[in-house]
Amino acid sequence: MTETLSPTATLSATGVSIWLDDLSRERINSGGLQNLIAEKNVVGITTNPTIFASALAKGEAYDAQIAELAASGTSVTDAVFEITTADVADACDIFRPVYDSTAGFDGRVSIEVEPDLAHDAARTSEEAQRLWAKVNRPNVMIKIPATVEGLEAIANTIGQGISVNVTLIFSLERYRDVINAYLTGLETAKSAGHDLSSIHSVASFFVSRVDTEIDKRLESIGTGEATALKSKAGVANARLAYQVFEQSFTSERAAGLLAAGANKQRPLWASTGVKDPNLPDTLYVTELAVADTVNTMPEKTLDATFDHAVIAGDAVTGNYDSANGVLDALDSLGISYDDVTQLLEREGVEKFQVSWNELLDTVTAALEAAK
Repeated sequence: MTETLSPTATLSATGVSIWLDDLSRERINSGGLQNLIAEKNVVGITTNPTIFASALAKGEAYDAQIAELAASGTSVTDAVFEITTADVADACDIFRPVYDSTAGFDGRVSIEVEPDLAHDAARTSEEAQRLWAKVNRPNVMIKIPATVEGLEAIANTIGQGISVNVTLIFSLERYRDVINAYLTGLETAKSAGHDLSSIHSVASFFVSRVDTEIDKRLESIGTGEATALKSKAGVANARLAYQVFEQSFTSERAAGLLAAGANKQRPLWASTGVKDPNLPDTLYVTELAVADTVNTMPEKTLDATFDHAVIAGDAVTGNYDSANGVLDALDSLGISYDDVTQLLEREGVEKFQVSWNELLDTVTAALEAAK
């Protein structure tokens, strides 16, 4: 009798790496993270200021470290640095067997540079190196936003031999710029004598936020044609990103680096929690299943995927024409792709800055209470 695979196991067999979009000390200490690896095929984890702010606001897992930091007179920003890098280092240790068994392909834990540095290439590069050195684990990835200034920082950081998770990608044009920055960084790393096989990168393409913004515009138009396009743009955009990925890593430039031991920069589907209750809660998982990708899921989406997702193999590569058709139809309705993606990038940086400030406020209050 053949054993039936769970949906997450089937997704993994399709070539999708499942990463959890959440981290907390309670999850680390309770063994919950280890359970997700064993039971739900989770092979990596991503963090951001919102996640850390939420984790710190709950429970008592951070009390001892907060008390120690308060007693030593540590500043708020240094305290945030110490707290978040400690969690990431511990998570890296938990994922180390996955990292070892996949030759560095998975078992990754991402930590983000301070969002206020998003438009400062030099300081972003410095902060990336500081985080890399502090966590001091080969399976950490430093998250750098794909702003114009971030592109330079991405190339610089990859050039130092540091693995990078490029975040906040919305447009296909910017995604091409991100791939160029990655290849530029690899060329620098190669010239400097770094082992290219040890450098990994993912490019985080945001999905649901595209639908949220475009659906709002479609609703304001209100025609039948507009209504028929609702909740299709995010998947279409991501599918076309995968086409860019395929084309870019078969170029002569990329082929030369891959022959020298470099890794492809995999697309990562981010913002995969479904916001519209009328949509299937696994929409951004099932419709974007394809090899050589990562899907980073909030726990609610992970649970839904494990419970009832229907994974029917590659849902991407045969759908490029229809994806282009969706974007063309939006354009014909007067919805500007460039306007939407530029707005989402600005808002994305601003949201992370708000969350960063909330994290600082949370730690400030905790340090004061511990004195």
